[in-house]
Amino acid sequence: MAQSATVHKVHLQLADMDRHHYADYSHTLAQHPSETEERLMMRLLAFMLRADERLEFTRGLCVDDEPDLWCKSYADEIELWVEVGLPSDKRIRKACNRARQVVILAYGSEQAVTPWWEGVRGQLYRFDNLEVLRVSPAQSADLTALAERGMHLQCSIEDGQVWVSNADSSVILEPLRLWPEA
Repeated sequence: MAQSATVHKVHLQLADMDRHHYADYSHTLAQHPSETEERLMMRLLAFMLRADERLEFTRGLCVDDEPDLWCKSYADEIELWVEVGLPSDKRIRKACNRARQVVILAYGSEQAVTPWWEGVRGQLYRFDNLEVLRVSPAQSADLTALAERGMHLQCSIEDGQVWVSNADSSVILEPLRLWPEA
């Protein structure tokens, strides 16, 4: 018998001073049986970084032609395509050709991220609609520690720093921008 998804209810109070975006969000996130809590929390972080009333979680792992999150225009055009993890260069090309803007939130161990980045980096020069961010393993682990079936989170973003807290603890994340290079 197939395992079913684990459901996480998230209430998020967001204050993004960098984009002047302040809102409360409620989400029901399904954690696929093959998905780790770390990946679930990275999807949630990706939402926090690009929060918008039309940004939505997709079927993600279950569907090959959808990103983890996307924001579509009222004409059903993909304005923002967000990938979490270490997508292949083929998937990055596909995303950049289909969406107005693409964001990749890379995470994982140095042994995983460094070879991935070296492999795809040379292919990215032609995409002016791509941004690649990286979360360190330590910061990813800190955020994952906040994962619960029912989450009430507060998030403040200022000068690229992301503060996420619940009733018991808080973490600070500083996603590193890998692309475009400064």
